[in-house]
Amino acid sequence: MTDRTEHAPAELHHLIRNARVVLWDFDGPICRLFARYTAERVATDLVGWLEGRGLHDLLTAAERDALDPHVVLRAVDRRHPGSDLVAELEDRLTAEELKATSSAMPTPYADPLIRTLTAVGSRLAIATNNSPRVVRAYLESRDLTRCFTPHIYGRTQQLNHLKPDPDCLNRALRAMGAVPASALMIGDAPTDYFAARAAGVAFLGYARNDRKARLLNEAGAMSVVNSLQLLLRAVQGRD
Repeated sequence: MTDRTEHAPAELHHLIRNARVVLWDFDGPICRLFARYTAERVATDLVGWLEGRGLHDLLTAAERDALDPHVVLRAVDRRHPGSDLVAELEDRLTAEELKATSSAMPTPYADPLIRTLTAVGSRLAIATNNSPRVVRAYLESRDLTRCFTPHIYGRTQQLNHLKPDPDCLNRALRAMGAVPASALMIGDAPTDYFAARAAGVAFLGYARNDRKARLLNEAGAMSVVNSLQLLLRAVQGRD
């Protein structure tokens, strides 16, 4: 996989040196939430739940075939914003995310990177499309809560504010009293990159495979790593 920053540690040093605040996406950079309890299955179950209520035509074929629960949720919200249907669908997604938490796989080097950033004085927050309840449950299981509390900004009932909208990043920055120029966003999806760009925040992409790297590169992300070890080494001053 082409890694645009693997052979440029100075770029990583620059990113992290200028970041007083580090905003993390959750599912991807911190863990694989659906490592065993797949997101595709969750999306299929949500589509099936809608179809069981006679709402097959509520989604387009592309939305059904995306196999992404957030695509399903956003699509229903666009057509029935603020409805009981959307609220129940979001509750079902949160319940599925909570089930997946017990089998989530930590992203390699994420835990030591989080602890090292905290130790050197960086302020950390999570800005995610996942439920904040899910984030808190996972962080507690890894003894990482203290590194982020109280700065966990996740999905709300205003689903039009899911990334790529920068709402969760802006909420984090406001709560922390931080200006965008002092922050770095670590994310693994084009929606993370677009949200960071809209918020005026520097972006570092994490791509665990070639497909993720390609999507980030095609979106315009210029700094993409295939291992958080590279950033950990930069924070530790080993490169």
